[in-house]
Amino acid sequence: MTLSSAVAPRSKLPDVGTTIFSVIGQLSAQHNAINLSQGAPNFPCDPLLVESVSRAMREGHNQYASMLGLPALREVLAEKVLGLYGRDYDAGSEVLITGSASQGLYMAIAGLVHAGDEVIFFEPAFDSYAPVVRLQGATPIALKLQQPDFAINWDEVHAAITPRTRMIIINTPHNPSAQVLSDADLAQLAALTRHTDIVVLSDEVYEHILFDGRRHCGMATHAELAERSVVVSSFGKTFHVTGWRVGYCLAPAALMEEVVKVHQFMMFSADTPMQVGFAEYLRNPHTWLSLGEFYQRKRDLLAQALGDSPFRLLPSAGSFFMLASYGHFSDESDSEMVKRLIVDHGVATIPLSAFYTDGTDNRLIRLSFAKDDATLLLGAQALCQVLPR
Repeated sequence: MTLSSAVAPRSKLPDVGTTIFSVIGQLSAQHNAINLSQGAPNFPCDPLLVESVSRAMREGHNQYASMLGLPALREVLAEKVLGLYGRDYDAGSEVLITGSASQGLYMAIAGLVHAGDEVIFFEPAFDSYAPVVRLQGATPIALKLQQPDFAINWDEVHAAITPRTRMIIINTPHNPSAQVLSDADLAQLAALTRHTDIVVLSDEVYEHILFDGRRHCGMATHAELAERSVVVSSFGKTFHVTGWRVGYCLAPAALMEEVVKVHQFMMFSADTPMQVGFAEYLRNPHTWLSLGEFYQRKRDLLAQALGDSPFRLLPSAGSFFMLASYGHFSDESDSEMVKRLIVDHGVATIPLSAFYTDGTDNRLIRLSFAKDDATLLLGAQALCQVLPR
């Protein structure tokens, strides 16, 4: 029995209910489905990282870190970014450790977007962008990535920019399409935002997961864009510890000052033992430089195992996702297809329509290959049994 409320709430997000991810999770649990849906590894992280965090706890690093984050971690991050991308962020004022990348995204939007502003973003999109913008009294402007390659139509972006445009949200490598931005994309973005007060919020949580020799084209790689960008990334995605909820932001000091104003009243500082562990672990560049090769092998394993399935796989250039098309053998909606896969075949995926505010359905489902090899092979085996309908 639930507790009755004496207050009638006035919802700020009246149209937001249980997400498809929760629905799929519950249905999957009921049918004990193989999990190719969740963007989280089912394999362990490096034991050295666990030992480093455990040792930090035993040594008494269990109280608040400094508000911006452990100095040693901020310093090693600044060194890492300088070495990889050639951008010199000041560890004392331009690097912030956050309680997850999601918190970093929220704080950047809350700190820099005002009521009445407009924020351009690209769909399919991570589901938090639009609601967080709306919570600020601002208007999210969704532009659809072009099919079939999920490219940004920069002419559409130009047409969408108004005097009220305050922010453009970028995500590369992209979830869920698994596509990446190029140098040409960065040049287009720089040209469109030049001589404006538009902030670029760049979600780069998969920055180290690129395939086939591709180079990460993040905002820190472009001098002009770096000056107007807040870059958000994730330790959890990089080091297979999504449950630890630690991320970071990079931004010019003037922008970071506004993000920090929100951060200090949300949580003050991220978890201290994890920060100590990451500061030590990041001293070994192999821990992130090997990530692309690691996930490319998993991508290729799943793709090869799905060779006899009825699904057509779209290219995956980065992240740990790939999209699969089924419109050539079924006219089911993607939500119906996903439910059928769980109930009839015991494998869980995600419908791409969940990443569109208007529910656009292109008969595509998202697969995660952040799984151990046995799970990938079992999932592929189940998908190979799907029959046309």
